[in-house]
Amino acid sequence: MSAESGEDTGIKGVLVTDNKGKCLLASGAAEDVRIRAIISDSEWLEDAAERRFVPILLNDARFVGFVSPYPAGYVVLISSPPADTVLQFVMRVDFAYDILNHILNDPYDAMTIVDANAKMAYISPVHEKFFGLEPGGGVGKPVRDVIENTRLHLTLKTGVAEVGQVQRMKGVDRVVSRYPIRHGKKIVGAIGRVMFKGPQQLEAMARKISDLEGQIETYKSNARKTKESGPVDFLDAIIGNSLAMRSLRDQIRKIAPLDIPVLIQGESGTGKELVAQALHQLSSRKDQRMVTVNAAALPVSLVESELFGYEAGSFTGADRKGRVGKFEQADKGTIFLDEIGDMPLEVQTKLLRVLQDRIVERVGGDKPKRVDFRLCSATNRDLEAFVEQEKFRLDLYYRISPVTIQIPPLDQRREDIPLLLNHFVAELAAQYGRDVPEVEMEIAHHLMERSWPGNVRQLRHVVERAFVFAEGSKLKLEDFESGPGDDTAPDTERATSFSTSGGGSLKDALEDLELHLIHDAVIRFKGNKKKAAEHLGVSRSYLYKKLGTGTDA
Repeated sequence: MSAESGEDTGIKGVLVTDNKGKCLLASGAAEDVRIRAIISDSEWLEDAAERRFVPILLNDARFVGFVSPYPAGYVVLISSPPADTVLQFVMRVDFAYDILNHILNDPYDAMTIVDANAKMAYISPVHEKFFGLEPGGGVGKPVRDVIENTRLHLTLKTGVAEVGQVQRMKGVDRVVSRYPIRHGKKIVGAIGRVMFKGPQQLEAMARKISDLEGQIETYKSNARKTKESGPVDFLDAIIGNSLAMRSLRDQIRKIAPLDIPVLIQGESGTGKELVAQALHQLSSRKDQRMVTVNAAALPVSLVESELFGYEAGSFTGADRKGRVGKFEQADKGTIFLDEIGDMPLEVQTKLLRVLQDRIVERVGGDKPKRVDFRLCSATNRDLEAFVEQEKFRLDLYYRISPVTIQIPPLDQRREDIPLLLNHFVAELAAQYGRDVPEVEMEIAHHLMERSWPGNVRQLRHVVERAFVFAEGSKLKLEDFESGPGDDTAPDTERATSFSTSGGGSLKDALEDLELHLIHDAVIRFKGNKKKAAEHLGVSRSYLYKKLGTGTDA
């Protein structure tokens, strides 16, 4: 008979003997006198019981025997081999049973088996422990209810193996392979193998691969810099391979050649100025200047002299030679108005006139000058809400936002954190003249689980602090644990650490907390006390008063 067909496999017979090989019970194929003659040999039984799996070969049939001792003798299960390869394996490997036992219990290579209905039939002990299951606790349950992000149910449907895929389970990435199992031409189940824990050599190999990938990316980047001009450099500086960041770069490529005003919106620290630089460098104005203006920092009394310039001797304290305004500096180039949402209304009115007419006149001058510039603006404010609240002019909003680019916050693209981590480490190594350190694999997972209200800017700050204070040539997880100035710590951790920082009365503690929050706000807004006061919901006079009484002011 042909074992390759797979149509005639399964238990064919059972035979029970005493310790000397005398037959006590025979059923099915075991009733064949030839098989009984083979099994009745006590030496054969002892050898077979040690091997567990043994071939039983007759002139007209081939079987595999599973031999197990019991207190009064031996039990032999006789089965047709599912394929010639199985028979060859059992014939040639004396320890075939031990290999099977090792495969099922391997702590580094876990196994999950599902039946044709995608229900768990078997799960390795190490995998049960990983998922917090009791032995056999997953059996009979739908695999999707037990294993996060599994695709075994899809493997059953498609019949296509998936080899070397990355699957995230309980916050950890594992390398998995999935295979359909066939009985003849019918898919009867599927098996998943997981590179589970991994020896140290595997982790070392992963680090080497990561380092090599980084080097290759550096070589590619250098090659592009050699062949192409600056624009690609600025686009490459927008780090991230998430769908959101790929879409962002595509938007920049499409919008940059168009000489149209662009409003860049995003939270503080997301990289709005990088986007503005990329828009400028990919435009036809790339050979001219990009002039940056912090719109929120423009005082009403000096806005005209800053934006439009002034003639010599036009007012007390003016430069003897006069000064060219920001718009004149940006002539034929790009002007970037950062934080335009915080611009005072009086300044907005003066800005609107220039944007409409494209004509500036210096303070103290009488010669209007036409200027040609491309306008980019940026804000972390909701300008539409500001328009409704009459904090921002509607006509100015329409003037600056024919096209809007939205930058996603870091919390919405956590998958980019490993790339940003490697980029910052390499950048800091060059900045401080050090070798690029090795980075523990757990660090990226740790950073991906934290909150990032300060976005990419905050992430770079955390990486830089860890880089500066790290011991040796390796960045370790403990280098990234919460410390002074670490805003990634959960709110409960910060509150607990503050509340236990000292004794004193409740009034003293509240005053200390208030000062702590005020100082944090001033630092967050780079010394801009007006913005800090707005953020805290207090008046500027109250803020100045508290800073005046604080010992750290």
